[in-house]
Amino acid sequence: MNLIEPGLGHLAVATDILLAPYGHDETVLGGLLAGVFAARDCDYADLYFQFTRNEAWTLENGIVQSGRFSIDQGVGVRAVSGDRTAFAYSDDLTLAAIRQAAAATTAIAKAGGGAQKVRPASAFRPVAGRDLYRGVDPLASLDAAAKVEILTRVEQMARSRDPRIQQVMASLAGTYDVMLVARSDGVIAADVRPMVRLSVMVIAAQDGRRGEGAGGGGGRFDYGRFSDDVLAGYVDEAVHVALTNLDARPAPAGAMTVVLGPGLPGVLLHEAVGHGLEGDAIRKGSSAFAGQIGERVAAAGVTVVDDGTLPEHRGSLGIDDEGNPTQCTTLIEDGILTGYLHDTLSARLLNVPVTGNARRESYATLPMPRMTNTYMLNGDKDPREIVESVQHGLYAAKFGGGQVDITTGNFVFSASEAYLIEDGRITYPVKGATLIGSGPQALKYVSMIGNDMALDRGVGVCGKLGQSVPVGLGQPTLRIDQMTVGGTR
Repeated sequence: MNLIEPGLGHLAVATDILLAPYGHDETVLGGLLAGVFAARDCDYADLYFQFTRNEAWTLENGIVQSGRFSIDQGVGVRAVSGDRTAFAYSDDLTLAAIRQAAAATTAIAKAGGGAQKVRPASAFRPVAGRDLYRGVDPLASLDAAAKVEILTRVEQMARSRDPRIQQVMASLAGTYDVMLVARSDGVIAADVRPMVRLSVMVIAAQDGRRGEGAGGGGGRFDYGRFSDDVLAGYVDEAVHVALTNLDARPAPAGAMTVVLGPGLPGVLLHEAVGHGLEGDAIRKGSSAFAGQIGERVAAAGVTVVDDGTLPEHRGSLGIDDEGNPTQCTTLIEDGILTGYLHDTLSARLLNVPVTGNARRESYATLPMPRMTNTYMLNGDKDPREIVESVQHGLYAAKFGGGQVDITTGNFVFSASEAYLIEDGRITYPVKGATLIGSGPQALKYVSMIGNDMALDRGVGVCGKLGQSVPVGLGQPTLRIDQMTVGGTR
């Protein structure tokens, strides 16, 4: 994890793509920001430029069902006074269009007004970004025929695993994202962000029964990472879950001990705990965790971090969407709440340091505090010991959908792969299991933490206030002594 000077790499690329074709330079950017300040009292303003190329390919039962390609670019103009934000955006990067967006921002916010008149910086200074991934263009790493061939191999692998596999759906997606942010405090920063993802879903059928399973992965690299060995791992995961669910029995219902497997079950931690630790919910007092710094919110041994600095991981960023380097922030340490996740606005209003967690879906949306890669650190228990300690309970290996109320921490999650535990042994798979509870309460019932922490394979997408961003998550095997399981028997 090294710090690099964006001006020698990413900033040059972003300047060539986003500024130079339109005759923009730092003088122009400074003038635009100064214009926002000249029209009204202002604490902060920024310009967020973005160029994005996306593609997606889908194959079902040997036939390419769709191939989509898009290019989008634009700029968002934001002005902040106190806790008020004015925002406008344009998909036209000409100077006239940006001036029009800036004027709209000023008109929107004229009724606001900061505590004092703040003068913008007279010159820009590049900030250091983290060297976490190569600024490659994934879309250019393979031609169209090779991309379709990847999907064809995935289908062939899946069908060859078992004759009960009746249907295979595979998709391949790639993004090349270039961003540049210029701020009124003089910071200018840029990032070049690759992203790829491969997903596979299979359906198995036998004697009138059906089972579904999904697998896949990705990260901040190009399609060359999808070797046959990697694809085989994704396929085996999907086929295993489908065949397991084919023989699953109805899940029991009631309060019981629950063991969560490593990796993907960390989505419960992400949803039930992570969102409540984001700075906007904290400053508004709408989170169950507001005002609890220094208090015990989880069992001893529970340590949770949000780490945007993991090389090539899906949720990682060289800089956040306000130009601040990402970092590893400890949120809960040995059960004690130690931190929150902040963007510039929440940090300023709460008088705390920025944590590099400002994220936005695109130039057409406002940044807000968001998670990056959120996970629980290892404990000291062998996962087999954890299972053997349970007389009767549920082992949840993978989760499907879920929802949470951050004001209370209450959550509901469905398990896509789960098993009954009887007398310390995993016996048979169950279907229809849902986990119901409260995030803060669930963490207090953690009694055993495994030594097998794993991150998800790079498939996470987080939604918040209508915006979706890529994230990572993970955890070791956990024993939770008390949780309500909703089942069908």
